Amino acid sequence: MVEKEYRILEVSGGAVDCLPSAREPVEKCRFCVFSRYFKIKGTEYPSPALAFCVLHRQDSRELDLKMVDAVTCADRKGEGFRSMLNVIG
Repeated sequence: MVEKEYRILEVSGGAVDCLPSAREPVEKCRFCVFSRYFKIKGTEYPSPALAFCVLHRQDSRELDLKMVDAVTCADRKGEGFRSMLNVIG
């Protein structure tokens, strides 16, 4: 997937508009197969979910989710939250 096709989900009140009909807490994004980056004060950090992804293999650092301004999302089909725990479990 080309990065320009990612969606940027702005965080407001600790949640993102995952779908037009589904507002999700940003905490769920760290477990979502579609999350790619978490933006904090202008800096993008790889999603903790990518620690389990063979293609993107990232470390599993903890991010202060209360500081997240936006989440870069790779959900192009409008599936909404999909737990990575279902993929690895």
